[in-house]
Amino acid sequence: MNQTPLYPLRFRPIYQYRLWGGRRLSDLLSAPLPGNDPIGEAWLLSDRDDHPSLVANGPLKGLILNQLLNQWPEQLLGKLAGRFSRFPLLLKFLDARDVLSVQVHPSDRQTKYLPAGESGKTEAWVVLKAEPESRIYAGLKPGATAEGLRKAVSEGTVADHLASFHPKPGDGVLIQAGTVHSLGDVVVFEVQENSDVTFRLYDWDHVDGKTGRPRPLQVEQAMACLDFAQGVVGPVVPVVEEVKPVLRERLFLCEHFGLWRHRGDSPFTVGAEGMPHVLVCIAGNGRLEYNGADYHIGKGDVMLLPAMVGACLCRTRTPITMLEISLPEGMKP
Repeated sequence: MNQTPLYPLRFRPIYQYRLWGGRRLSDLLSAPLPGNDPIGEAWLLSDRDDHPSLVANGPLKGLILNQLLNQWPEQLLGKLAGRFSRFPLLLKFLDARDVLSVQVHPSDRQTKYLPAGESGKTEAWVVLKAEPESRIYAGLKPGATAEGLRKAVSEGTVADHLASFHPKPGDGVLIQAGTVHSLGDVVVFEVQENSDVTFRLYDWDHVDGKTGRPRPLQVEQAMACLDFAQGVVGPVVPVVEEVKPVLRERLFLCEHFGLWRHRGDSPFTVGAEGMPHVLVCIAGNGRLEYNGADYHIGKGDVMLLPAMVGACLCRTRTPITMLEISLPEGMKP
């Protein structure tokens, strides 16, 4: 196995029950949704002990992501080898049929609120489906104060203090750690730091259908981590980097990740020399050419390009929309 060369790696989605979820992820993913419960999340690429991603193609099929990282750190991470004990990003599809809890994530610097081995949690969304009543809450309205927000929590009027907008498909939203946020009746792709630290400020009086009880809140932690200077957060303005051979737009580039969107039907290049990239196909299908072989990628697929793969060509079979995610070289472990 030590001699097995890495190649473009596909992974199986990991479905997660969420009381606010729906069944719309079946429109995105070929793997059938389990049971009849609401499925709120599909973890696409996860290096978490409780939900590790499994390779779904090729000679390494069945191995988990962390095994790859431990076995071939230089081949997988390239210039970032040795800086991470686990893959530093977590990728998901979310189906928020109902509204999520109003929540806050700590930053990497707020170590008092981070369990051992966890990082902070900056995340970003790309809207895939939206309805007329869909809403994204992100940041605070001007003039919001800690005192006023605490009172709103007790009175159930938190939404009155939150900035919000009606999203449309294609919108990108960057949620820096410390930003109060929620979303409802929307399907999104999410990229985030590999962290599961969430503090609920308010939960819209939800009752978990499985337990018959409200979910616990962490008001004090949420208030302590909330950045009251964040203000209103809206959709980003995509930066057009290329129009040929396909439209290439940069949606996000922060210290934790970068994200680009490719749209078109001509062959185009993905990946980068010496750095790992992740591809997520959200429409259409095509194939990647690498080392004399073809690797199919279609709607809902996630594919990790190890650093040793470098840049490769994507040939479209139908018009394609593909997200490409990078780990910036300057990011801190």
